Amino acid sequence: MAVMPLLLLVAGSAAVAGLARRTPVPAPLLLVAAGLLVGYVPGVPDYTLDPHIVLPLLLPPLLHTAALESSYLDLRANLRPVALLSVGYVLFATLAVGYAAYLVIPDLPLAAALVLGAVVAPPDAIAATAIARKLGLPSRVTTILQGESLFNDATAITAYKVALGAAVGVGATWGEGLREFAVAALGGIGVGVVLMVPLHWLRRRLRDSALLENTLSLLIPFFAYAAAEQVGASGVLAVVVVGLYLGHRSWQVDFETRLQEEAVWKMVSFILESSVFALIGLQLPVVLRGLGEFSGQEALWYAVVVFAVVVVARFVWVVPAMYLPRALSARVRRKEPEMPWPATSIVGWAGMRGVVSLALAFAIPATVHDGDSFPARNLVLFLTFTTVIGTLVIQGLTLPPLIRALKVPGRDVQAETLIEAQAQNEASQAAEGRLEELLADERNALPGPLADRLRTVMERRRNAVWERLGTVNEVTGESADDTYRRLAREMIDAERRVFVELRDGRRIDDEMLRTLLRRLDLEEAAAYREGAS
Repeated sequence: MAVMPLLLLVAGSAAVAGLARRTPVPAPLLLVAAGLLVGYVPGVPDYTLDPHIVLPLLLPPLLHTAALESSYLDLRANLRPVALLSVGYVLFATLAVGYAAYLVIPDLPLAAALVLGAVVAPPDAIAATAIARKLGLPSRVTTILQGESLFNDATAITAYKVALGAAVGVGATWGEGLREFAVAALGGIGVGVVLMVPLHWLRRRLRDSALLENTLSLLIPFFAYAAAEQVGASGVLAVVVVGLYLGHRSWQVDFETRLQEEAVWKMVSFILESSVFALIGLQLPVVLRGLGEFSGQEALWYAVVVFAVVVVARFVWVVPAMYLPRALSARVRRKEPEMPWPATSIVGWAGMRGVVSLALAFAIPATVHDGDSFPARNLVLFLTFTTVIGTLVIQGLTLPPLIRALKVPGRDVQAETLIEAQAQNEASQAAEGRLEELLADERNALPGPLADRLRTVMERRRNAVWERLGTVNEVTGESADDTYRRLAREMIDAERRVFVELRDGRRIDDEMLRTLLRRLDLEEAAAYREGAS
């Protein structure tokens, strides 16, 4: 892709994503709609989705970001439903969609139909995370959806490789397919386990340089993915395992690294997510031009069938997966809380597909082993595109009203704030005891005002969370904590203006200005984070 079209894609996607933040519509849906419209604007170049870019270059950082933000402990607590969805459901959907396509589409070989099934089987990690975040779903539902979307790409890619091998004539038996799946899954996890500890050790050894640590952070997902793929294992699982471990241990790195890393990955994920969803919509002209011998009405009928099977198959799998283990096992009933049926309905309906499905479809070769054309390749690509768009638009748009209709409770912010306040209180007590212990040592002697300042900062941090539970100002509508942060920002702004005036008057130089401004920036960040919900 030329540089200018790429820059236009990134800039346009960022603009639409920014606009989406001012609307109730989730950003992925608005970006896809914009891509669909822009694709037919005269002069807009073709943006053909290249699987050799998406899978090794776009997928690793997106998965890594999602893994860093996920909870290893929550995933472990919900391992059974996550595994049933990320492995069991993907294989079930592959078979269900593939066999339905084989029955409905004349002259479509079963192997080629199973390729289609594997392509559309995995719900999308980016879409699930973005929409769950926007809708404020209950924490367990969000954990299950995120966990499924983190791991299901590995299952789908392996199933795709096995089905594709059979379709192009290089053949694979069921036994070989199972062996390849085991190698990919266990190998990907193994590579991730081997890499995660030394990579974390290296990050900690670089603690004197946040710049080097974050450079390493940007390289980690690509390195993990490439290392796993090099040995025939799942790069997806390697990236996820490393990301979960580093996220779980992030408290052990330097604070400056954490601040920079959070900002860097937010920017990277924002740009990539925005561009990916816009890119999905922009594929429409390319897909329609390649439809070939299939008429529009005929292809549309096949699209409706495939979409319906995708939606129905998810409910057919999700409902038993959530309730049968509890009915059959007392151990499961003891360990796991029951999933209310409205929450199960949301998990069943939240099956949006995304860029991985399209990348796999575009990766289907044009010819098979004997030189003939791949059976109905253009139709498979079209059906993948319509399924991705259908799930993103229909399911994505109807999720909020469905949540309201089913009265699915959102996150209990009040309860979470209370837990946060209790945790902060325990931590503050420990800090207070440690401070007094240190001050009792003459080597740590401090002037009274400085010692009192440490106590004041600690007390402020202890009280900040409790204040969010209190009353609000009748005039401004702010809590005491909101007012504190606003006044702190105003004071810092006043200092900042003075520093700039001193620089402009040549009383300090630019290097000193940057040093002073960075100090204020850190103080402002601290003041904001103390009370941020």
